[in-house]
Amino acid sequence: MRLAIAFAACLALPMAPAAAAAKAPPKVPAGHDWTKTVAVTPEGGFRMGNPAARVKLVEYGSLICPHCRHFNETGYKPLLQGYVRTGKVSYEFRNMVLNAPDISVSLLTRCSGAARFFPMSEAIYASQPDWEKRLVDMSAADKAALDKMSDQQQLVRYAQVSGLLEIAARFGVTPVRARQCLADPKALDRLLDITRAANGLGINRTPTFAINGKVRDELATWEELEPALKAALGG
Repeated sequence: MRLAIAFAACLALPMAPAAAAAKAPPKVPAGHDWTKTVAVTPEGGFRMGNPAARVKLVEYGSLICPHCRHFNETGYKPLLQGYVRTGKVSYEFRNMVLNAPDISVSLLTRCSGAARFFPMSEAIYASQPDWEKRLVDMSAADKAALDKMSDQQQLVRYAQVSGLLEIAARFGVTPVRARQCLADPKALDRLLDITRAANGLGINRTPTFAINGKVRDELATWEELEPALKAALGG
């Protein structure tokens, strides 16, 4: 593929003996903060919260999308504080990449690991207008030079020009590690697979939310999403 700097609109096992099967799950202390529990899901997303939560929320989002930034700025904290922290709702973010710069920033953010993925995403959103402007303002010569680069070289160059390498370094992703992640074909394939899966569900805009496996493409803001969460919780 060739990358372009265009911004889009937004197995069965034998049964165990009865005694072993009856083993109770570990108890969770009262007041446990589920926002501290983050894991990578089989689908490739990053899930925060109680894996057994009654309501499972998935956001298909893009780190370059201004509407996703708006949700992060207005709905992310209320979601965590009112629903995820208590274990009622789990929140999973699945990258839906829109263009080459999105691939670059997504690979870098995923490179930070589960514990730092969400904090780094917040920083990426907060600085989105600045680093996007640096890319848009690239000189004609710089853009022409991109056309002569390999895909991996382009991803590194986007990260350099935008200042994303400096942001990644604040979250433990050294320049050497960043370049490794940006040049990792398996990581790229995984990222693109997540986007393809979203497209297969008919998702064509960001952010799009799914509640307990049902895509709710009419929900895009916190004001729209919260009543749907309350309804799913039965309240």
